[in-house]
Amino acid sequence: MELLMSKHALEQARERGVSINEIKDTIQKGAKFVQNAREGKIVSLYRHIRVIFKKLNKQYFVISVMIRKEKNEK
Repeated sequence: MELLMSKHALEQARERGVSINEIKDTIQKGAKFVQNAREGKIVSLYRHIRVIFKKLNKQYFVISVMIRKEKNEK
């Protein structure tokens, strides 16, 4: 799996302590839904991570990396 990371996503991953392998796992194994069909943005949720990405041929362009909050967190 080949990942391309936006500068924003790379900074977010570093700040939040999310590894490249965790991002790959989230894309491969996570529950997915379309965020924006026109732009081709997909959100994948796996464990505590949320990744927003686009599929470009055989590459995955990662736009954003977030940590999911628990229901009782603010």
